[in-house]
Amino acid sequence: MKVGIFLTSQQPSTCDMIAALEGQYAMTRLARDRGWDAVATGQHYLSEGVRQLQLIPLLARLAAEAGEMTGIAGILLAGLHNPVEVAECIASLDVIWRGNFIFGVGLGYRDVEFDAFKVPRGQRVRRFEQCIELVKRLWTEDKVTVETDVCSLKNVTPTARPIQQPHPPIWVAANSDAAVQRAARIGDSWFINPHATTSAIKTQMALYRAELARVGKPFPRVLPFFKEIFCAKDKATALEMAGPYLSEKYKTYAAWGQDAVLPGNDSFRQPFEALLRDRFILGSPEDCFEQLRPCWEEVGANFLVLRTNWSGMPVGHTLASMRLISDELLPTLRKL
Repeated sequence: MKVGIFLTSQQPSTCDMIAALEGQYAMTRLARDRGWDAVATGQHYLSEGVRQLQLIPLLARLAAEAGEMTGIAGILLAGLHNPVEVAECIASLDVIWRGNFIFGVGLGYRDVEFDAFKVPRGQRVRRFEQCIELVKRLWTEDKVTVETDVCSLKNVTPTARPIQQPHPPIWVAANSDAAVQRAARIGDSWFINPHATTSAIKTQMALYRAELARVGKPFPRVLPFFKEIFCAKDKATALEMAGPYLSEKYKTYAAWGQDAVLPGNDSFRQPFEALLRDRFILGSPEDCFEQLRPCWEEVGANFLVLRTNWSGMPVGHTLASMRLISDELLPTLRKL
C-alpha cells in the first residue's frame, strides 16, 4: 500500500497566503521525512469566498521540498485548457519531479469555470476526451497534425516531453457512473473520489471492471483512492479538531453542486454526523485503520491519497494528524 498526502491550497479569503504556503511546505517536509510516498494538490478557478494557488506552479515549487516522493496533479481540469499547453506543462512537471509524476485529470462540474474558458454545454465531455487524446499524441508521436475548434497543428513537435515513457500515468477522477466508465476507456486508472460512500464506490467498481473488459484493457496495477481523514487520540477529539473545517468544505461542495454528479440521490445537505458515515475517516489510529479497511478489502485500492487539512484549519492541527498517521497508521498499512 502506498500513501500520499493531499494538500488543500484553498484558504479563506482573509488568509495570509504566504503563511499558508509555508504551512504547505511544512506538511510536505513532514510527509517526506516520515516516509509518505506522494504529495498531491488540486485545481479550481474563480472560487468565490476562497483563495487558491494554481496547481502547476504550486507543484513545481513543492518538488523542491518533496525529496523522493511522487508528485500528483490531483486533478487538472484538462478540458478547460489548450492541449498543447497541457502537454508541455505536464511534461515540464515530469522533468522537474525527475520522472516521478502522476497526471491526474478530471472533467469538472462548475459552470463558472466552463463559461470562463468558453467551453459550451454539450461539448464539455468531447473537449475533455479530445484534450487527453491529443496530449498523449504530443507525448508519443514525432510529428502531430490535427485541426480542432481548440487548436490547429501542422506537423509539429512539442518543446517539452516527459521523462516517463510512453508518458506519466494518467489517473482519471470520476464521480458519476458515466464518468467512471469514461475513466476506464481513456485513463490508466480511476482516481476514486472521497465524496461518495464506500457502498456507492463498490457498485461503481463493477461498472469500471465491466467497461475495462469491454474495451479489452486489464485492471490497473495501481488503483488510487482519495479519502478525507483526521487522526487524533479518539473520535471525539478528531470531530472537535476537524469537524468544523471538513463540514464547511462539504457545504461549499454542496453550493457548487458537487453532489449533483454523485450516483443515486446522495446529497451533502445533511447533518454532518450523517454525512461522515461510510464516507469520511475520523478517530484514533485504530479507528482510522478499521474505517479505511474497505478501501482495499472491498474496493481493491492499493494507493491511498489522504487529505487531512481543509480551508481555515490551523497548520498545527494538520501536522498533529499527520504525525499520528505517520507513526501509528503507516506502519500497519505498509504490511498490506
